[in-house]
Amino acid sequence: MAEHVFKLHAAWQGGRNSIGEIESGQLKTKVSIPPEMDGPGIGTNPDEMLLGAAATCYIITLAAMLERSKISTLSLEMNSEGIVAVEKGVITYKKIQHMPVLTIPENTSQETIAKIHRLITKAEESCMISRAVKGNVEISAAGKILIGER
Repeated sequence: MAEHVFKLHAAWQGGRNSIGEIESGQLKTKVSIPPEMDGPGIGTNPDEMLLGAAATCYIITLAAMLERSKISTLSLEMNSEGIVAVEKGVITYKKIQHMPVLTIPENTSQETIAKIHRLITKAEESCMISRAVKGNVEISAAGKILIGER
């Protein structure tokens, strides 16, 4: 089995409300605690990064599945939400919701549209990040299919 190693360097000076930096491949940014959690809100934060990892993994997986199924789309866009809650004083990442919107050609068959709906769900189940957090964070996908030009 081939293994791929991804590396990240992090630097942090100070305490809880300080600002750090991370660098991993093409990703280089400042990090801090978000203002919603009484932090400085500089750069990104772990909550956004988990949402970003889950969303990019999902949309890439869905695009690959559509391509392998020879399903053409005019566009594929998506919004995702991460829901974080405080329960008994513990901050917990509860749920990630993906909401892809696919625009498909007018001549797309009903059979193909049904397959797209199946792939929207299957991509979430197949995504590496979804599998990594399974059992800890609920992840769902509910897509919308538009027919015709954008």
